[in-house]
Amino acid sequence: MDSPGEIAGDDEEYGPDDARRARWTATGTGALLTLAGLAAALLRLTGPAPALVPVAYALGAGVCALAALLGARGRTRRALWLLIAGVMVMALGDQVD
Repeated sequence: MDSPGEIAGDDEEYGPDDARRARWTATGTGALLTLAGLAAALLRLTGPAPALVPVAYALGAGVCALAALLGARGRTRRALWLLIAGVMVMALGDQVD
């Protein structure tokens, strides 16, 4: 006889390992995107790009830094949405150029 955890279709909650992995992923991705956004802002600041471009990269990096902070505190869904918003702001700044 199958145990209750082995029955197909049984609704299972995520365990502590899954939550820890999600926190580390959100934090690491947010930190990486923050560094990439800041580097792009600095590179675009020294070039002939319009002023809106480095501002958009820096703003997107700030949103990704906030997402990394929220991810570290366990708010992984909000962190995911903020990561998406931060990358969209950076992409919008890139399209202005």
